[in-house]
Amino acid sequence: MIELALVAVLAFAHAASSPGDPAPFSMARPGGSLPPGWVPLGLPKVPAPQFTLVADDSVTVLRSTANAAAGTVSHPLAHDVAARPMLLWRWKVDRVVQKADLATKAGDDFAARVYVFFDVPADSLSMAQRMKIFLARSLYGATVPTAALCYVWDNRHAPGTTRWNPYTDRVRTVVLRSGAPGAWAAESRDLEADFREAFGAEWKAAVPAVTGIAVGNDTDQTGERVSAWFGDFRLERRP
Repeated sequence: MIELALVAVLAFAHAASSPGDPAPFSMARPGGSLPPGWVPLGLPKVPAPQFTLVADDSVTVLRSTANAAAGTVSHPLAHDVAARPMLLWRWKVDRVVQKADLATKAGDDFAARVYVFFDVPADSLSMAQRMKIFLARSLYGATVPTAALCYVWDNRHAPGTTRWNPYTDRVRTVVLRSGAPGAWAAESRDLEADFREAFGAEWKAAVPAVTGIAVGNDTDQTGERVSAWFGDFRLERRP
């Protein structure tokens, strides 16, 4: 996987941005089509995970099964982080990716990922960063994001561990869960605080708008098989 291919999986298809929450999976029918706004995205020459709406305890959720595969389903947004900075969801996995290692390109696989994209102006980036974004957008479209947080379910690093993605310094990986698969886990992340932690050294203005989220898993580096389940995503005010 080259760096531009990684950026490509973060790009959005031609769907209208939504100022509200991502469309809930729970309102869809098991085995049916993805709710409006959710779009599958894959990598060139890499098999995509199998995305399926399934019933879990009578609630419809999204299941992503990656078998030597990589990809996401994404939902474009136009979200003011200051108004509702908290992102809430629940997820679970059936196993971790045993051979994964978030510090290396060869180990950049996860049982579950949640990307959050931010609209950092390209002209605020370094010349080298701008050139990479320009090239990516010329290949994959103007919606390639300029900054992203990537929340992951890891295999070995402690929750709270953060690293730059080994392919690009425009994606900050944040470990939320590690090991212990099988049970649903509920998450609540302060996107404003997490963005400041990741990109605050270079960005001093108000936190940019969130342009979308993407969820999925990947095992294209390690060749393993893993399934992840995702419940609804909600954006809320701080308690």
